Amino acid sequence: MAKYILGIDEGTTSARSFVIDQDCTIVGFAQQELTQHYPKPGWIEHDATEILNTQLEVIRAALRDANLAPSDLSAVALTNQRETGIVWEKDTGRPIHNAIVWASRQTVEVVERWVQAGHGDLIQSRTGLIPDAYYTASKIRFILDAVPGAQERAERGELLAGTVDTWLIWNLTGRQSFVTDYSNASRTMMMDLQTLRWDDDLLAIYNIPKTMLAEIVPSDAVVGDIAATFGSAVPIAANLGDQQAGLFGQAAYEPGLSKMTYGTAGVLNINCGDKPQLIPGLTPSVAWGVQGKVAYEIEGVLFAMGKTMQWLRDDLKLIHAAPDSEWYAGQVPSTDGVYLVPAFTGLSAPDWDPYARAAIIGMSNATSRLHIIRAAVESMTYQTRDVVEAAMQGTSAVDIAELRVDGGAVKNNFLCQLTADILGIPVVRPKVAEATIFGTMLLSGLSTGIFADLDEVASKWQVDRRFEPTMSRDQADAMYDGWRAARDLTRGWTNRVVSA
Repeated sequence: MAKYILGIDEGTTSARSFVIDQDCTIVGFAQQELTQHYPKPGWIEHDATEILNTQLEVIRAALRDANLAPSDLSAVALTNQRETGIVWEKDTGRPIHNAIVWASRQTVEVVERWVQAGHGDLIQSRTGLIPDAYYTASKIRFILDAVPGAQERAERGELLAGTVDTWLIWNLTGRQSFVTDYSNASRTMMMDLQTLRWDDDLLAIYNIPKTMLAEIVPSDAVVGDIAATFGSAVPIAANLGDQQAGLFGQAAYEPGLSKMTYGTAGVLNINCGDKPQLIPGLTPSVAWGVQGKVAYEIEGVLFAMGKTMQWLRDDLKLIHAAPDSEWYAGQVPSTDGVYLVPAFTGLSAPDWDPYARAAIIGMSNATSRLHIIRAAVESMTYQTRDVVEAAMQGTSAVDIAELRVDGGAVKNNFLCQLTADILGIPVVRPKVAEATIFGTMLLSGLSTGIFADLDEVASKWQVDRRFEPTMSRDQADAMYDGWRAARDLTRGWTNRVVSA
C-alpha cells in the first residue's frame, strides 16, 4: 500500500503544500501568495491569521491535486520562515499584532538598547548569534511594547509567543501542542546553544516571560496530529526551520558538507558536526536534532536574493517573471561596470550593517535595463562569495570543496555557472531543487519508519548538473573587487542621511 507524506512549507512570500509518495515523487502541490505589509520603510509584517488560513487552503488544494483524503496520509512534515515573531491570546487564538517578519528592521532600536546596556557579549556567547533585529526576541519585545497592556497580560500567562512553526502546529493540533524544535529555537536569540533550552538570564534582560514560550523538542519528534483540523490523526512527525531543512534535503549529514539556498533570502549552511563553531560574521545554530543526536551548522544569511528578482518584477517592472532574468542577463556580455547592491533592509552576513541601503552604482548614459537585470543576477553570486569567503577564512575555517545549491532560482543556468566562476569551486544542482520541503518530508518519513535509516534518506539525493568553474581567477577576482567597492559605498547610509 502506498504511503504518502504531506509537506507544509510556510514561506515569506507564499504558503505551499506538497504531497509525495514513498518514492519521493510529487503527486500533489498547491501554492498561494501571502500579503506583504510595509507600515514604514524597512518594516515588514504579515497577518498571522492569513498565514494560517492560507496554509490550510493550500493543504486542502494539494490533497485535491493528489486525489487523496487526509486519511490517506502517513505523516505530516513542516518547514517555515524562521525568526518571524507572533504573539497571540492563549484563550482565543487571536494575534494581538501583525507578525513581524524576519527581514524587518523595525526592531533595530530594541537590539541597540540591549547592546548599549552591555548585554551584547552575553547574548552572543549564549546563543552564538550576533545581536540583531533579524532574530525573534526583539520582535516579541517590540509587540509587547507596542500593544497597550500586553506586558501585563503576558506576565499573567494570557499570551503566547513563538515563531511560525509554533503558531501553525498549535493551530493544526487544535491548540494541543505548543512546541518548537531545536533548529527554529536556535534562531530566536533566546535559546542557549549548549543546553538547548530557553536562557533565563537572557529572558530577564529581554523582559519576556518564559511562560509565553513553547517547549523545545527534537526536530524528529512526533508533536501531535491533525485530527482537529482535518479529521484524521495523521502525525506531525518533523519540524525544521527552512534553511536547516534545506541542508537536510541536500544530504549534508557529514561535517564540511554545505548548501546555498536561493529563496526570498539566500542562506549558506555548513554542517559543522556535534559542536558549534564560531566564525566572524557568520552564526552558529542547531542544524537538527535527529535520532537522539544534535548536529550544528554555520550559517550566513543574505537578506535579498529572490527578493531582488521580485523587486525587479513588481516595483521596477523590468521583467514579467523571475525566470525571465536568465534570458535578459544573457543578452549583454557584462554589466558594463554596473553593480546592484540589494541592501533593501541593510546588509546581513558577513557585514551586519542595519543602516546600509540598496544602490545601483556605475551607471552611464549607455546603461540599459539589460545591464541592471544582469547586475541583479550577478549580485546573487557576489553575495554568495561574501559568505563562502567568510567561512573559509574564519578563525575556525572550513573547507568547502563544492557548493550544493537549491531553491527556485537555481533553475537559472546562468546563475549557477557564474556562481561557480566567481567562487572558483564546483556548484552542484540536485534533481530536486526544492530541497527545503524535500528535507523536512524526508525527515518525517525517517521518524515514522517509511525510510529505514539515514543511508536510505541520503540515497534520495541525486545530482542534476554539476557546474565547473571556467572563468580565469583574475577576471573573477576583478569582478568581485568591484562588488566589494560598491557594497562598501552603501555602508551606514541611513546614519549619514539622518546626520546630514
